Amino acid sequence: MTSTTPPDGSSFSDGSAPASPVSAESGFATRAVRIGHHRTPEGEHGEPIFTTSSFVFDSAAEAAARFSGDQAGNIYSRFTNPTVSAFEERLASLEGGERCVATASGMSAILAVCMGLLEAGDHIVASRSLFGSTTLLFNKYLSRFGIQTSYVPLGDLEAWDAAIRPKTRMLFCETPSNPLTEMVDIRGLAEVAHRRGCLLAVDNCFCTPALQRPLELGADLVIHSATKYLDGQGRCIGGAVVGDRKWVGEGVFGVLRTAGPTMSPFNAWVFLKGLETLELRMLAHSRSAAALAEWLLAQRGIERVYYPGLPDHPQHQLVGTQQRTGGGIVAFDVRGGRAGAWHLIDSTRLLSITANLGDVKTTITHPGTTTHGRLTPEERTAVGIGEGLVRVAVGLEDITDIQADLALGLERPPNADQAAAP
Repeated sequence: MTSTTPPDGSSFSDGSAPASPVSAESGFATRAVRIGHHRTPEGEHGEPIFTTSSFVFDSAAEAAARFSGDQAGNIYSRFTNPTVSAFEERLASLEGGERCVATASGMSAILAVCMGLLEAGDHIVASRSLFGSTTLLFNKYLSRFGIQTSYVPLGDLEAWDAAIRPKTRMLFCETPSNPLTEMVDIRGLAEVAHRRGCLLAVDNCFCTPALQRPLELGADLVIHSATKYLDGQGRCIGGAVVGDRKWVGEGVFGVLRTAGPTMSPFNAWVFLKGLETLELRMLAHSRSAAALAEWLLAQRGIERVYYPGLPDHPQHQLVGTQQRTGGGIVAFDVRGGRAGAWHLIDSTRLLSITANLGDVKTTITHPGTTTHGRLTPEERTAVGIGEGLVRVAVGLEDITDIQADLALGLERPPNADQAAAP
């Protein structure tokens, strides 16, 4: 148990609400382990999984009061489930938000934000450095309903300001971005947004609250693909939106209640377990990623390395201030374009060739043909995703083993065997 009442305001089944030793003033690691668990009369030590579609009421009057909102409590697992609520309460605490809404995936979290807070005729200003599916959501689907999007360089605050129109409702960014780890001054961007009457939504997937807390820097909404680092072991799909009681607790929650892009109780339980080790993992990922980035700089087959912890990163000054460390993602350009990148990827034996990230297992992918493969060549060029770009999400294996595996594809250039043949 970690607070006096469950997040929906209901009491426990025995009517009690014992005081909790954990509060918003408790340390990050303590909250990551304990916030959100409201122990039942069974006295369980681990969070229970409430695998039920609906909940039973004591009377018709109680059912009516629950459905009307006059009485707090569980109704239907599409929008009220104690296991999901535990995850929501814990993540909201870690991000420093008033409310969290958990969703079925990271993309459904973004969709719920747009459906809940925007309407036909509204305009979004977004970073041109976004996950490919986010760009497609904005361009291909939201545009059908009269919501237009303009794109600007992530770190250029003047460009953000200049792109805002009278109907601009939201500024949307990832920082660091996928896959080039570009960053923006969140506090500065929040000032631009609020001066012009806009909301600022920040995708915090790459950092998580263990490394960066956008709400404390002025953002209005924080979005997560819980699939990534919040889980930490590549087990489940999920998403989340964190913010205040109005925008998230009413606007985004209303979409969840009606449309149902719902997180399952089992997945919420997995994410709760992931949050318990989040800080430890993020610091370990960051240490190994920094070591890998430095090692890649010395490799002859590498043209450029993208990592916030390197001094030549354009926004390196934000590391240690806005962002606690450089994070766990390293991207780099391989000599030889796509042939060189694919050769490097195919030469690995330890690393997992998959587009997912945030796993304890190191993953490697070619963004131009996977995460951003549905963009046009012109769109990829505009955001700096070349044919030779490789993204590595550094896991928790020994860093020397990760380096040795990548070296397999750097020691011998592609087509070397054919070139040497008589």
